[in-house]
Parts: sequence; structure tokens; C-alpha cells
Amino acid sequence: MIAWWHRRTLHARLSLLVTGAVAVAVLAVSGVAFAAVAGIQRRQLQAQLTADAQAIAAQPEQWRASTAQLPEPPYFGPDPDSGGPPGPGGFHHRPRDLGTRWQIIGADGNAVSDTASLPITQSVRDVLAGRRRSAQEQIMIAGDRYLMLTMPANGGGVVQVALNEAPAARTLAQLGALLAAGSAIGIAGAALLGRAVARAGLRPVQRLTEAVEDVSATMDLTHPVPVHGADEIARLGRSVNTMLGAIDASRRAQRTLVEDAGHELRTPLTSIRTNVELLLAVERRPELAHRLPPEERAKLLADLEAQVGELATLTTELVELARAEATRGEAERVGFADVVAAAIERVRIRAPGLTFDAALEPVTVDGRPGELERMVVNVLDNAAKWSPPGGTVAVRLDAGGVLTVADTGPGIDEADRPHVFDRFYRAAAARGRPGSGLGLAIVAQTAAQHGGSVTAGPNKPHGTVITIRLPVAGGAR
Repeated sequence: MIAWWHRRTLHARLSLLVTGAVAVAVLAVSGVAFAAVAGIQRRQLQAQLTADAQAIAAQPEQWRASTAQLPEPPYFGPDPDSGGPPGPGGFHHRPRDLGTRWQIIGADGNAVSDTASLPITQSVRDVLAGRRRSAQEQIMIAGDRYLMLTMPANGGGVVQVALNEAPAARTLAQLGALLAAGSAIGIAGAALLGRAVARAGLRPVQRLTEAVEDVSATMDLTHPVPVHGADEIARLGRSVNTMLGAIDASRRAQRTLVEDAGHELRTPLTSIRTNVELLLAVERRPELAHRLPPEERAKLLADLEAQVGELATLTTELVELARAEATRGEAERVGFADVVAAAIERVRIRAPGLTFDAALEPVTVDGRPGELERMVVNVLDNAAKWSPPGGTVAVRLDAGGVLTVADTGPGIDEADRPHVFDRFYRAAAARGRPGSGLGLAIVAQTAAQHGGSVTAGPNKPHGTVITIRLPVAGGAR
């Protein structure tokens, strides 16, 4: 049943839910109405039966001398005996077997009135003998079911009064048929109404679906989905537009990365290819070896080695950049001072001629330790690259999550500072040095992904200060 339900469309499920809800309400109301009418009829029948029996029991001698029946309800229709038209007054009494029957039983157990022939049951004998105060039971007379009440009469004996239950049963049957027909009509109308409501309610969803399918088919992320109103569907539309904008930005960033990477890789690859072709030409034609003296050959090989190293560095940083943009692990509580200390030890091995002056205060941030260490290493590598031999790199971390790395190099021109964190950007003074222009871009991206920021400024009297601000775990910066 669950599998069948999940295979239905949302339109069908909403229609079924509306129909089911209305059907339950209609059936519940019909059941309550039927039970209420049945209860009212039962109480009226009981009240009439008791009143008639008490009236006869109070004056049995008067009723014993009379042969008159208790009043019967009017019957509109043809004469029940002849089938002819109604008599004077426009109606006839109902047939005698549908009215009230009564009978007086003497103390000897025999009927002393000739008005009706009611059975003398064991319950009647018990009332007559004084073993019971009264008795109520159902009896059958001429195929009809009667409710009979027996109670003691004044002066001795008992009184029997019986009421035919057939009219009440017919009334209940007619009411049940009417309620069933009304319920069926109501449920059918609810089904039609449910389909209309579901169609109207899902029309915005259908428009949203068509718009998303159009985007999927055309791959055009620049046209947002139309959004109208302020309901849940409009909220979903705005969320879809936000998602499309994020996908478009990611796609443009990937395109830019690929284009920039292709441009940056082309230069070292071209140089490597040229040098390799020259070396291969000399190897294939030894008679031309004199044109490449040993010192030129050594220089060429050293240049080739440097270009391969530059290409490897660029490839590594591209992989790091792409990995940072991909799905990452969950953030955790990290002791940022420990991360910075580990990064300093790594860079100190690569730059043994520099002094790293570190003053680190304990601070905890939410982040990924590997990415944070890579970010700090890139900043320290940049400071080490520009610091003069024997220089000092000052590293400071305060309790507010602010990390500063200051070098004593030539500094960054004011015109270049806004761009030093762009991908592949290299200032004019840096183009003669090895590097890819991705190190500080990775720093900026990692800081932003951790809810922080990075800036570059001058270090008086000369040098550069890189400042990274990260939010402290569980509090403000």
C-alpha cells in the first residue's frame, strides 16, 4: 500500500487526501445523525409505552369495561380495507396491527379484556406473581415486532401494552437511505472538488517545474525562474533562483580557472618543449654538439629543472585550489595557535636563513585543520620569498583570532595591493621570481570559506603585513 501510494503523482495524492477527509467527515456526520434519530425514536417509543401503561394501570376497571383502542396516528392514503379513496376528513386510521395494543390480565392469570390478544409470557407471570415490578420485552404478532411493557394494575392483576416497532424501523430505514445517498453524492462531489483544488494548488509548482526543466534543457542559468507572491511556492522559487545563481557563479569560476590555468601552463610548457627539442636535436646530430658548449648545456638543464619545478608547483596549487572549491569535510574545533606553530616549523625547514619571531596566544576556531595549515604556510612562504637573507618574519596571533605575518622585504606597491589575492595575479616586481600567483588566492579563498577575511598592508619602514581574521569559536571576534 505504501509503495502504491508513493507511485501516485502529487496531484493524485492531494485529490485522494481531500476526498478521504471529506468522506470521513460526511460519514461521521451521517453516523451521528442516524444514531441521534434512532435514540430519539427509541426514547419517544419508550415514553409513549410507559405513559399508556400507567394510564391503563391507574383505572383498570374503566378500561376493562371499554373496548376502545388507544388513539392511533393518522394514515393518509386509500382505505386499508377496500382500497378505495380516503373517507371523511381525508384520512383513515392505520390498520389495527400497526397501532397500540393493550390487555388486562386478572389475578388468576386470564385476560379480562377483549381488546387485543397479547401473549402471556413468563415475564408477565413473574410480574403477576410479584416477583418483578415490571417487565419489558419484544414479541412478534402477525410478523411484526412489538415492544411490550407489563406492569401491575390497581386492584390486582397486570396491564400489558404493546407498541409496533415497524413504523419506527421504516422511518430509520428511509433516513438511512437518504443519508447513504447524501453521503455518496457528497463524497463524489468531494472527489471532483479535490481534483480541482489539487490542480489549482499545484499550478504554481507546475510552472516552477517547467521553468526548471527549461533551464536543464537549455543550460541557460542567466534567466531566473519567475516568482510571484510570498507563499511557500514563491519561497521555493527564490531558493531555486539562488541555487541557479550559485551554480552559474561556480561554472563561471571553473571556466575562469581553466582558462587562466591553461594560459599559465602554456608558458612553462612552451619553454620546456623548446629546451627539450634543442637537447634532442643535439643528441640526434652529434656533429652539432660544438654549437652547445658544456656550460650552455648545463645552464639549459638547470633552466629546464627550474621550469619543471615551477610547473610542478603550479600543478600542485591548482589541485589545492580545485580541492578547496569541491565538497569539503565538516568543520571542527581547532586550536589555531597549534596550526600556526606547525606551519612555522614546515616553512622554517625550507628557509633556514630566516628568523621566525612568533608570539601566539591560544585561540579556538571552527575549521578544517589541513586547509588552515595550508593557508598559513602559503602566507609564510610568501613572506620568506620576499624577505632578505638573514631577515626576520614576525608572526603574531591574538586571542581575537587575528593572525599577522610581517616581513621586511621590498613591500607591495599600493596599486598592486587590491589584486594580490586574485588568481594568477603577479605584480611587475614578482614576474622575475618563481611563483604561480595562486598562493595568496588560496589564502583568500580559505579565509572566506572559514567565515574570515585577509588583507595586505605595508610594514613600516619597509615590507608587507598580511592580516588574517577568523571568527573565534563560540564568540565574536
